[in-house]
Amino acid sequence: MSTTLGASRPDQAAYMLRAAAGAGRGYKRELMNLLDVQPGQTALDVGCGPGADLPELAERVGVRGTVIGVDRDPAMLIEARRRTTDLSAVEIREGDAHSLPVAPGSVDRAKIDRVLMHVVEPADVLAQLHSVTRPGARIGLAEPDWDTLAVDAEDLGTSRAFTRYTTSEVVRHATIGRSLARHAEQAGFTVETVIATAPVFLDFQDADYTLGLGRNLQQAIQDGHIDEERGRRWFTSLSEGSFFASFVLVSVICSR
Repeated sequence: MSTTLGASRPDQAAYMLRAAAGAGRGYKRELMNLLDVQPGQTALDVGCGPGADLPELAERVGVRGTVIGVDRDPAMLIEARRRTTDLSAVEIREGDAHSLPVAPGSVDRAKIDRVLMHVVEPADVLAQLHSVTRPGARIGLAEPDWDTLAVDAEDLGTSRAFTRYTTSEVVRHATIGRSLARHAEQAGFTVETVIATAPVFLDFQDADYTLGLGRNLQQAIQDGHIDEERGRRWFTSLSEGSFFASFVLVSVICSR
């Protein structure tokens, strides 16, 4: 079993598709069901990435509906178009979440899934979302709280140091999950449901790939946040015997 630090960052489209099919499957299903997309509606996926959720949205809106997937990454757009080439209801548009290429008041259902933690200003993105949705629209938001990342190890101090580094240096808005409902209310939405789930990783290799254990630890060592010898011992120990890691992911359903 490989325990090499600093493995190259995975292909982003492949990474997102694997995450959606793995640890993210449960919360995604719940988010989609609560979004309650109906036939004939216009549904918007902000930061659609490689289009993992677009086929299901297309199935739910039916032949009379429209699904709009927006992303700014050319590689993601190519993959999203490839995955939806036979779905006439789907439109893929290049654009930034801060300036959505969508007509004001034209959307019935919208979702933003693990995107706000990366954007420059979450409040501006939610304001954009408020602008493009119709009165009565339903919106689904989902974001992790990386401050809750727990990695089981005998060296608890290094596990905690890794989480602190992830929160302070790796993710732009690492604790957006806990404040998601507040941000939604401040944007003018009415919060209806807030759900906290905890994806669980029991396989070291899967967690290393999805959570970036090795590559983020290597950077933490280089930046002087974790001692190299101690960090390498910690990382090696994770691959030996039982493995457990988890974090809290918050889903918010709100209305316009």
